[in-house]
Amino acid sequence: MDEETRLEADAGPGRRAGAVLVFVAVGVLGAVTLWARHGTGSADGWFALEVAGGAAAWVLSPLLLWRPVAAAVALTALAAVSPAATPAATVAVLQVARRRPVGVAAAVGAAGIAAHAVQGLWRPPGGISFGWWLLLITAAYGALIGWGALARARRALLVSLAERARRAEAEQGRRVAEARMAERTRIAREMHDVLAHRLSLLATYAGALEYRPDAPPERLARAAGVVRAGVHQALEELREVILLLRTDDAEDEGRPQPVLADVPRLVAESRDAGAAVELRDGVGGAAVPAPVGRTAYRVVQEGLTNARKHAAGRRVRVVLAGRPGTGLEIDIRNALPAGPAAGPAAPGSGTGLVGLTERVRLAGGRLDHEAAAGEFRLHAWLPWPA
Repeated sequence: MDEETRLEADAGPGRRAGAVLVFVAVGVLGAVTLWARHGTGSADGWFALEVAGGAAAWVLSPLLLWRPVAAAVALTALAAVSPAATPAATVAVLQVARRRPVGVAAAVGAAGIAAHAVQGLWRPPGGISFGWWLLLITAAYGALIGWGALARARRALLVSLAERARRAEAEQGRRVAEARMAERTRIAREMHDVLAHRLSLLATYAGALEYRPDAPPERLARAAGVVRAGVHQALEELREVILLLRTDDAEDEGRPQPVLADVPRLVAESRDAGAAVELRDGVGGAAVPAPVGRTAYRVVQEGLTNARKHAAGRRVRVVLAGRPGTGLEIDIRNALPAGPAAGPAAPGSGTGLVGLTERVRLAGGRLDHEAAAGEFRLHAWLPWPA
């Protein structure tokens, strides 16, 4: 929608009331003009022509609100033969200036000045010279054009501001929706990592129950208790994921987020499940930024989960190294199985490393993984500001 169309649409609702107002105003001003010229009884032979011209201008004046330029041209022509049409002609210039560009308004104003010059030649004004009278007419037309142009610019500015506000509101709504979706996705990714780790531990314990039925009863009872507790925790975490994804305002405020200091606890859980995990912590409890520590925790968690899935029973080595200014490095290695794994592999979607790579990249780091020389290596580097 261009500017002219917007202004026309903006002016539409009040046109009927405006037409009535213009009709009344032009009629009153035209009557006052006739009374001023002939009210003293000095009517001459041109009185009938002036009345006819004034009446025609009065009837045509409402058309200014629908066809301002065409109506202004007709009223200007009437003003050349009837002083009673002068009010309608001046109102016409004002309307054209309010509704059309300045160039069009200036052309209509010039035509009005010319028409009044013709009127002044054959119907000289009383009490003032023709030159001064024409100068006053020109000044009046200039003022009307300026007034109308100012009103048009103000209305265009208001329409533009309203449109800008509407677009800003729509853009804000879109950004809020995108941020909400990104937050839900982030929370779902976090919960996916937690559930994958939890279920892999359960699979390990369940495998021990299945393949070691001759274990002491107290050990079997302990493993069964761990499986039962783990299932309850997994169900609770899965319920939270579903609730978060169904909620429009997904927030995880108050949920404790893992940090680098939680890695030893994570390794201890894997050891309790029977995995042989060696941890070499070269960070020494240094203060790592929370986002970096959380990403590092997820890298270790995914590495241990993959080792349980694909290399059950193999030794896993986790190395943490780095310092502020040089970055944090996580290196996880486990031997690849020479044959079929001793026990069923835990199911997986195969996208854990893909999501982990994306997470590390979003944190400003890089992640590499490869299987070579009989072992699987997962290496990550994360920025650690000085």
